[in-house]
Amino acid sequence: MDLKGKKLILASASPRRRELLAGLDVEFEVDVRNDFEESFGEDVPHPEVPALLSRGKSHGFWRPLEKDEILITSDTMVLLDSLIMGKPRSREEAVEMLGRLSGRTHEVISAVTIRDRAHEKTVTDTTLVTFRELTPAEIDYYVDTYKPYDKAGAYGIQEWLGYAACTGIEGSFYNVMGFPVHRVYEELIIFAGYNC
Repeated sequence: MDLKGKKLILASASPRRRELLAGLDVEFEVDVRNDFEESFGEDVPHPEVPALLSRGKSHGFWRPLEKDEILITSDTMVLLDSLIMGKPRSREEAVEMLGRLSGRTHEVISAVTIRDRAHEKTVTDTTLVTFRELTPAEIDYYVDTYKPYDKAGAYGIQEWLGYAACTGIEGSFYNVMGFPVHRVYEELIIFAGYNC
């Protein structure tokens, strides 16, 4: 992709987002300095939370953008019924989350905010993921081996659990990894055409 001299900044510490953005064959730098505190009110509809947090991360970037810079921020949420599953804070919480996801279909909602000095766009993508019934031993094995404490919903679809237990995906696989790259690509084409 030709960004027409624009500099792309990914404001995310996620190695998966870095890998997926690199897959678009664009040059970018990573800068995670940010003063945004991730929180939201109880009245915010759950499907809107990732977009709210993604925009917050964008505007919490530590400095104003230069004329030729494009900033990308993102947030991903796992939603089962009305329960938001963030990153587990302990082994027990990870085991509990996977027990809830076992044998069920859940939503993975990712939002990406793309911003330059004059324009801003937030896009959201939703994927449905179904797991077969997991045994307690399988859950213990996955948590103890892969330690998924940096992942919403306590799992990475690209890891053992995805291979062994995912029986269906409706929507973008990469969105489940936390970054809907097809939507990012579409928006970057638009942003590259702006005269900042």
